[in-house]
Amino acid sequence: MNTAADSTPQRPVALVTGSARRLGRAIALELAGQGWALALHHRQSEADIQALATELRAQGTPVQVLQADLAEEAQARNLAAAVVRAFGRWDAVVNNASLFEYDDAGSFSYQTLTRHLLANTAAPVVVAQRLHAHLQSRPGAQGCVVNLMDQKLWNPNPDYFSYTLSKAALESANTLLAQALAPTVRVCGVAPGVTLVSGPMSEAGFSQAHTMTPLGRSSTPQDIAQAVAFLLRAPAITGTTVLVDGGQHLRAQSRDVLFLTPQTGSR
Repeated sequence: MNTAADSTPQRPVALVTGSARRLGRAIALELAGQGWALALHHRQSEADIQALATELRAQGTPVQVLQADLAEEAQARNLAAAVVRAFGRWDAVVNNASLFEYDDAGSFSYQTLTRHLLANTAAPVVVAQRLHAHLQSRPGAQGCVVNLMDQKLWNPNPDYFSYTLSKAALESANTLLAQALAPTVRVCGVAPGVTLVSGPMSEAGFSQAHTMTPLGRSSTPQDIAQAVAFLLRAPAITGTTVLVDGGQHLRAQSRDVLFLTPQTGSR
């Protein structure tokens, strides 16, 4: 494998999971602009990830593209090792990749929960574990994990039941990992609000949902990317989650916003 280690070894290296599209892409672009070298992970979005890599390399950012199914433990562990092989160092991970499938209390199954827990909870923990192990091999090195959460953990509703459970487990893991991996690794979270069109939501429905907050606006991809970049550079912050949602979590909602706008029907 050709590595990026020789080009700018002084740059800190961040792994961004699920970076081919949407929030992951915005985070990668923001970090590149702030001087990070990037390991861009994807599962099956080859064309999109290669387009992003080409764009970033044209801007002078050292980039490696890495593929893995993070629901498979061996692949998650191999991904971590691949980052170090590619760059010779590894300083941070943004656990952005996420499974987001609909179920509710009536349709809940062991299988659906297991899929969400593997992708959304177990994988981020394993990747954080491997980052910690790598940094301990570099005397004096410190790093950071940023996990992408969801504002609905602070404003719960029973839609997307298994997804919500998996993110609740990840939020608890944030606390446990911050305790267990200190002082070598800081562990933080960012909880977006209504940021991008998801699932069957229409553009009109999204536009309405985006304003259903105390600030009259929810988060944009740039808002989330800037919050992630801030936490990666904030040496006194660990074990906490920043809610970047226009205050959406302050307004109780009985259902996911997908079902509270007239453009989207109901399940």
